[in-house]
Amino acid sequence: MKIEDVRELKMGDLHMQLDQLRRHMFDLRAQAVTEKLENPNQLTAARKDIARVLTIMRERGEQDIEEKQHHLEAVARHRKQG
Repeated sequence: MKIEDVRELKMGDLHMQLDQLRRHMFDLRAQAVTEKLENPNQLTAARKDIARVLTIMRERGEQDIEEKQHHLEAVARHRKQG
């Protein structure tokens, strides 16, 4: 993911992208633990992508990013259950 692509995203899309990247990072870590990860460089790339998204969010003045992420996750879980 290039920084230009991240800059084009709206704030709501950035939150969704951050959530997707974190889930992907979790999956990669699980694969690394079970020794099924073929390319360990994927972990580094995922970490850098997360950092890019967080940097753009902070540049735009976004406050309480983690708090908003937890809220969005709770809303998504509630929609799946309902």
